[in-house]
Amino acid sequence: MKVTVRRGDTLWSYSRLFQVPVQLIADSNPNLNPNALMLGQSVDIPGFVARNHRIASGESLWSIASSAGLPVDTLLLLNPSVQPNMLGIGQLIRVPSRVTSLVVQTARPYDYADMQQDLNRLADIYPFIRRQSIGSTVMGKPIPEIRIGRGQKQVHADASFHGNEWITTPVLIRFLNEYLLALTNNGSIRGLVMNPFYQTTTLSLVPMVNPDGVDLVVNGLPSQEPFRSDALAINGGSYDFSGWKANIRGVDLNNQFPALWEREAARGPRTPSPRDYAGTGPLTEPESQAIANLTRNSNFSRILAFHTQGQVIFWGFEGLEPPESETIVTEFARVSGYRPIGYADSSAGYKDWFIQDWRRPGFTIEAGLGTNPLPLSQLEEIYQQSLGILLASLYM
Repeated sequence: MKVTVRRGDTLWSYSRLFQVPVQLIADSNPNLNPNALMLGQSVDIPGFVARNHRIASGESLWSIASSAGLPVDTLLLLNPSVQPNMLGIGQLIRVPSRVTSLVVQTARPYDYADMQQDLNRLADIYPFIRRQSIGSTVMGKPIPEIRIGRGQKQVHADASFHGNEWITTPVLIRFLNEYLLALTNNGSIRGLVMNPFYQTTTLSLVPMVNPDGVDLVVNGLPSQEPFRSDALAINGGSYDFSGWKANIRGVDLNNQFPALWEREAARGPRTPSPRDYAGTGPLTEPESQAIANLTRNSNFSRILAFHTQGQVIFWGFEGLEPPESETIVTEFARVSGYRPIGYADSSAGYKDWFIQDWRRPGFTIEAGLGTNPLPLSQLEEIYQQSLGILLASLYM
């Protein structure tokens, strides 16, 4: 919600007026000098939207503000030309409305367009989030990353490396919404007050690593050629893409990282496939390159890759993980009920590469149980289990 600066206004006065932390207001307006606001400048107030209200008989600014649970000055700030003692019936004014509930709708088959729509909505309401494209897919879809917070500890989480594991994307999107909601309302999640984490931790989220694969599983074949014909051929002529893990050209993105890649490539398919084909070499695909470059250009303290299924957490690779990984995964297991597994017969995964090259904690979370793609009926349970892990990643 935008307000216009009046004489004497400061970000601190807006913080007191709207009961929003001043740091969130400052971070929502990175191009403003907080110590030298100028008359007429536009300032974003996070966690609020403005709605139109028509004056009814007997209403006053005081009664309207009282009904909204806000000071009268908030109405004066949004309606600088209104004369408080000269309201007319039917007159239209803007009324600030604090956002107190989730604005995303994730309980649905969730594709790339759904994610972009939800991220746009969240960015409008919570402009202190930082959003960038880390690269593009084979089909040219930008891959968004979202960052929240100012802390030196950087925690990265991603989802939907595999097309038929798309249910992990709404998990991260809903968590993002809950976290933003708690921050702007000075609130808590499961008894944990969120605002201190904004200062201590920078959270990086890539909610959908493989948009082309997700859209193929959720929506079926694309109309564009050659992607339509190529994907159909790779799938053996079948229009059932429920078993599709790969990107649109049949490369498994979580078999793409230079961590014993040769071993993984030797035991998988030799040609493009709906699953398990490691490609002609490590990091050949634009999606895996995007995640790799993001990681190289960041300073992640730990990474969490959300997959399905099995209700297990993989946390080791070739004995290269640091001692703290076991401490962290023990807490992840406690809050989720998932079983920690130190070593598995896998290689070339994102978690493997992160542990190998950075010697920092990396985790692959296999959420839910059953056959991929998991049904929406599991989404709530998966979310609650994953929520414990995501919160623990902030406080540990």
